[in-house]
Amino acid sequence: MSTVVLSRRTLAVGLLLPVSLPSARAQQAGKTYRIGYLSLGSPAAEATRFDAFRSGLAALGYVEGNNLFIETRWLDGRKYELLGALANELVNLRIDVLVTYTTPGVTAAKKATSTIPIVFTTVGDAVAVGVVASLARPGGNVTGTSYFLPQLAAKRLELLKAAMPALTHAGVLFNPANSSATPVLAAVKSAAPSLKLDLSEFPARSAGDLEGAIAAMVARQAGAFVIPEDPMLIYNSSTIANFALKHRLASCGVPEYAQAGGLLAYGIDFVEAWRHAAIYVDKILKGTPPADIPVEQATKFRLEVNGRTAKALGLALPPALLARADDVID
Repeated sequence: MSTVVLSRRTLAVGLLLPVSLPSARAQQAGKTYRIGYLSLGSPAAEATRFDAFRSGLAALGYVEGNNLFIETRWLDGRKYELLGALANELVNLRIDVLVTYTTPGVTAAKKATSTIPIVFTTVGDAVAVGVVASLARPGGNVTGTSYFLPQLAAKRLELLKAAMPALTHAGVLFNPANSSATPVLAAVKSAAPSLKLDLSEFPARSAGDLEGAIAAMVARQAGAFVIPEDPMLIYNSSTIANFALKHRLASCGVPEYAQAGGLLAYGIDFVEAWRHAAIYVDKILKGTPPADIPVEQATKFRLEVNGRTAKALGLALPPALLARADDVID
């Protein structure tokens, strides 16, 4: 497979472009709505994203405690198997829309209801994982925003090779409890030969598995590793970054990862994706069936580099890589 190239400068899309929001007058007088929010994180870890979703709703004229009530359920570090019970709790509250994200979240939501509309803030390759029938006509009761999850993981591998041209062996840290890991691993495996890299896989189902997985990378002489989108991994970005630095491993994850101390980060802006989800909810509450609302593909990507981590690892990053970065943390 040829090297994956997703240019951050080609932004031919609708998701992250400015959106003209309807005014509050669009709301039906006296109508009260109840939204269920199924989170794979915790209130503290997800505060920025959740607040973006709430502010998106407020901009559309929804006032919490007045014409809008949001019921929340937080996985908060527990195993993904509990998502089904949390989704059922929300469905039993007679909500108007259920909002969640990632393949495990949407899968649990779909099992809990086939009638209540479901909006996903983000899902990697929604068609490939069976969340929707197609992007243009999702069908069923589900719609939202998708993105190129497998290709992004492969792109992170490419960026690590650009940062370390002498790199010969890399790893993938993944959560086997997330079914989206299957296409991700396939994409990264396909990209490795063209980058002249040997690739090893390192599973971690919970935060308690992370140190052992990274220690295993050292034992197998992997010099760097990539981290695909998975809530457990994302919400433990600081822990992963600290273990990576402790073992002197370069790594690349989602944009939040560089802020947490990781060397490189590449991916979509999750905060904007959460804010954009409010527009889907608004359309549904105004009467549009989710089956008729096309799934949008995110195509704006950010590259972030943590210069402090590079210095701590003794890496002199190539000027060409630094010039491509949207942000360099010094």
